[in-house]
Amino acid sequence: TRPPPAGSTPTFGGSDEVRDPNATALRNKRSRMQVRVKLGKFQLLLDIQEKTPQICVVGSGPAGFYTAQHLLKHPQAHVDIYEKQPVPFGLVRFGVAPDHPEVKNVINTFTQTAHSGRCAFWGNVEVGRDVTVPELREAYHAVVLSYGAEDHRALEIPGEELPGVCSARAFVGWYNGLPENRELEPDLSCDTAVILGQGNVALDVARILLTPPEHLERTDITKAALGVLRQSQVKTVWLVGRRGPLQVAFTIKELREMIQLPGSRPILDPVDFLGLQDKIKEVPRPRKRLTELLLRTATEKPGPEEAARRASASRAWGLRFFRSPQQVLPSPDGRRAAGVRLAVTRLEGVGEATRAVPTGDMEDLPCGLVLSSVGYKSRPVDPSVPFDSKLGVIPNVEGRVMDVPGLYCSGWVKRGPTGVIATTMTDSFLTGQMLLQDLKAGLLPSGPRPGYAAIQALLSSRGVRPVSFSDWEKLDAEEVARGQGTGKPREKLVDPQEMLRLLGH
Repeated sequence: TRPPPAGSTPTFGGSDEVRDPNATALRNKRSRMQVRVKLGKFQLLLDIQEKTPQICVVGSGPAGFYTAQHLLKHPQAHVDIYEKQPVPFGLVRFGVAPDHPEVKNVINTFTQTAHSGRCAFWGNVEVGRDVTVPELREAYHAVVLSYGAEDHRALEIPGEELPGVCSARAFVGWYNGLPENRELEPDLSCDTAVILGQGNVALDVARILLTPPEHLERTDITKAALGVLRQSQVKTVWLVGRRGPLQVAFTIKELREMIQLPGSRPILDPVDFLGLQDKIKEVPRPRKRLTELLLRTATEKPGPEEAARRASASRAWGLRFFRSPQQVLPSPDGRRAAGVRLAVTRLEGVGEATRAVPTGDMEDLPCGLVLSSVGYKSRPVDPSVPFDSKLGVIPNVEGRVMDVPGLYCSGWVKRGPTGVIATTMTDSFLTGQMLLQDLKAGLLPSGPRPGYAAIQALLSSRGVRPVSFSDWEKLDAEEVARGQGTGKPREKLVDPQEMLRLLGH
């Protein structure tokens, strides 16, 4: 390896010394050093491992953990994962439906990553409030933002603020124990609910609303949610979409579950499926299989067993196509939602560019509960980080944040709120790969960085008590113990104050 040109600055991760027989001994001798670090108004004297790339990841959902997993491929890198909740795993814990426990198995992989001697989890730390991104960038060689999409897209129609209207995101957070949604208490005393949207989240919500409560008793759904669902009067759920059967956003697995849901029958209008048989010949295979299943359900006479099952069903769900919400209609006293006014649409354009345009006709759909499921969106985390509020993402090229060297992003905040856990894994590995390439090429800051030691001092001065991964394991054991009495895998803790109290914080 050639020595660097005279006068050049040695860069971190690049080769900054001539390989000679004494180099290893010399390196070992100087691999630890004491560094005086100034972070804000703090002066710290820290004992630092000189050759350790210090990297931090913001967010501990799939994007954060998969990014960390890839970064640990570097033999010396140390990765700190910061999370605003006291507990890890993001949407795997707070988004995946309680009746889909197999999807949560990725938690085992994430736990292995957290157990690495070069990885640490720090919960109960909100980046942007407890510590800023510039402070993280001063303490680490690189910072990866993987904090997901924690907001929902508004409908932006009159009546959206009425009681009886809430986002599907909040509803999912409520039954999954997301602390900020624990007091939602949706009113399920009506007989009809309307979900605006036709994606997997919409189907999850419809399925939870219609599943017999006894089928949820042995899941990790919260105690409070199960209690409300037991009292539910909801008998019919409509899922409304602006476009047609060929444009639904849910996947075949979720559709099949809905069709086979105990105690419920599907309501599909065969008219919506006219002429579809010819159109599906050209579409990609997953879309073709999905549409064929819809088509069969809508148009074919069920066999005797299925016909009997449907006839005895006390609940129903249906897909309403070519309808765009214009207004949430109030009850006569104006105090709550009583229906949705829908514009009838038709399709223009072909393929992915197909869009719904209003025909001028209107129709009112009575209901007592309106759930909007038209997408999640990310929020900006810190004024120092560029943010595209129209697309709801951090502007980036392959995970490198534009115009901010050393800052990266992965997951939904990088590409928008689409795809499943496997999509996020691929995407996060790619960001990790780019970061390690930049490290190798010497594009990241040179010299040692203090990492968590400096941030810990800042947090301590601000009265913030981080929750470590071993702290989480104590909470995990407590949840499992609480669930055992009722035959549940766990009874989730939903109050952050109670969590911190249990940890003696």
